[in-house]
Amino acid sequence: MYLNSLKPHSDSKKERRRVGRGIGSGFGKTAGRGHKGQKSRAGGFHKVGFEGGQMPLQRRLPKRGFVSLNKKRIQVIKLSRVSAVTNSINGIEDARGIFKLSRSVQNIKIVFDQEITESISIKGVLISQNAKKAITNVGGTTE
Repeated sequence: MYLNSLKPHSDSKKERRRVGRGIGSGFGKTAGRGHKGQKSRAGGFHKVGFEGGQMPLQRRLPKRGFVSLNKKRIQVIKLSRVSAVTNSINGIEDARGIFKLSRSVQNIKIVFDQEITESISIKGVLISQNAKKAITNVGGTTE
């Protein structure tokens, strides 16, 4: 078998409709567009969503949703990840350097996911109650 001998299946290729080729073709005269009206004319199409002057659906429905500009953007970090990477965090700037956080993050919160074995000291970031307990249980400090 050679590439030049390959052909598509006989039913897979459909010939395009050739309109305006006389009465016997079935698509002569009006070329399948019917009589008169906007859709029969060349270039006669309106914009997407236009409903003939009726108020369009996207304008009839109420707006939903809202993004607060005052929302605090807090990044959640698991306690096991903190203990694996470092043994002290001193504020958000320190955490931003350690964990490669984006500048849009305004604060981080450390949450408990599993017990830790080494003591760590954390200052200047948010900590969940359970994470605080786990840190103090192994002799770490939190502020």
